[in-house]
Amino acid sequence: MKKSKLTSYFSKFEIGLWCSSVILTVAAFMIFDRENQMMLAASVIGATYLIFNAKGNPAGQVLLVIFSVFYGVISYTFAYYGEMITYLGMSTPMAVLSLIAWLRNPYNGDRSQVKINRIGRGEVLFMILLIAAVTAAFYFILRYFGTARLLPSTLSVTTSFLAVYLTFRRSRFFTLAYAVNDIVLIILWALASLESRSCISVTICLIMFLVNDIYSYVNWTRLERRQGSGGDIRE
Repeated sequence: MKKSKLTSYFSKFEIGLWCSSVILTVAAFMIFDRENQMMLAASVIGATYLIFNAKGNPAGQVLLVIFSVFYGVISYTFAYYGEMITYLGMSTPMAVLSLIAWLRNPYNGDRSQVKINRIGRGEVLFMILLIAAVTAAFYFILRYFGTARLLPSTLSVTTSFLAVYLTFRRSRFFTLAYAVNDIVLIILWALASLESRSCISVTICLIMFLVNDIYSYVNWTRLERRQGSGGDIRE
């Protein structure tokens, strides 16, 4: 019996990871929040884009654009203006740029797999200086708008910018940057959960995002090694 395209492209572990993420997300929504349908939609879209990102598939960036819009609106309702500005003003346009960059750099002509890039020391220094400038600027912007929990919100901007920059540059380390960002967001939404029970579902979703991003790093490391050896990177 022939495998379907889906099961031949994704490994059993990846399918199990996606199913577990969606099931836990929906269960959390049903238990803690049955009203905010946008949170549920954003969570499911987020779990889906992460599994495509783990494969280095540009489709993940398309889903990230949709997720960023949803998450930005949700953040606004909780006065997390840092998250709103980050996702609507930075993550969304950077996801579009990353999509273009990934499509222009396929591995061996296969547009479903991006060619992984390694950045040099000079670019690392430039990136650090750029991140420092963005962090300083956003700190004052967020303070002006009265952002809730200013310091962790600023840290979220820093880690988000690092993640989107590395994604655009096709570096495997973008996955670790997103993992750090997940930890910051888990803290932010856990604090919000003390005030609103519905935020517990978001916190659980972000924990699943963290698990997915850790797997993405492991898989991108494997893909980079296979690309370097000229091997077939399909599972």
